[in-house]
Amino acid sequence: MQVVETNRRGHATRFAEDAARRGIDVVVAYGGDGTLNEVATGVATTDTALAVLPGGSTNVFARTLGMPNDALEAVDLIIEALGRNDISPIGLGRANGRFFTFHTGIGYDAAVVRRVEQRAGLKRYAGNPLFIAAALRTWGVEYDKKRPHFALDFGDGKTVDNGFFSIIMNTNPYTYLGNRPFDLVPSTSLSTGLSVVTFTSLKTTHMLRTLASALQGGGIKNFPWLDIRTNVQNVVASDSRAFPYQLDGDYLGEIQKVEFEFVPNAVRLVRSHP
Repeated sequence: MQVVETNRRGHATRFAEDAARRGIDVVVAYGGDGTLNEVATGVATTDTALAVLPGGSTNVFARTLGMPNDALEAVDLIIEALGRNDISPIGLGRANGRFFTFHTGIGYDAAVVRRVEQRAGLKRYAGNPLFIAAALRTWGVEYDKKRPHFALDFGDGKTVDNGFFSIIMNTNPYTYLGNRPFDLVPSTSLSTGLSVVTFTSLKTTHMLRTLASALQGGGIKNFPWLDIRTNVQNVVASDSRAFPYQLDGDYLGEIQKVEFEFVPNAVRLVRSHP
């Protein structure tokens, strides 16, 4: 067994790629969703399996798998899963060639992540309050709520021309507020393609009603200001002006075009759930 500590962005991907080249059977990713994303990227499309050990502030992907948020409890589950060889392939999303495990966001969502990363040192200690404060500030003074920021082309003649905010999900829920899941599209799974939820309005009443619906469980209602697609294999977001985007909680800057796709059987996952 080899333990390697990462210290900069992209470091985990390089270590995981090296492990896959050397024929290592399993790489255990210990950290937050950003670290997990890098390790998954490094072992994607190889025979090296991925095990998830939650060690971040939110641990969205690990929790969607049904794992405990406690790392010691999760270790026991990983050992048990390896003992029964409980490893199976899962699909991942990909955005402009980069994999994501649970979701990517464009528009308002990404602008909130950008604000959070400006206070990155507080993220581990004030995760949920920090996100709430960032969401309110971004909503109140930083994000243009009057004009659409991008259009979506699903490649089948179907488009959304007035997108303000989209979430492209590889699994559900979208995130957590404490122990409460933001339940958007419950049918989303790691084997059935992407779900795409697009807001075509950012009016306060619309956002509040959608938030309440997500927190009630069972998925959000199909409100008139939402465009909801499931089992999406490909979609392209674009605009003449650059818009913000994030991937698995990491802000990646502003861009004029992002191509999303679902990649089936991309990673062999150790099924370490209760």
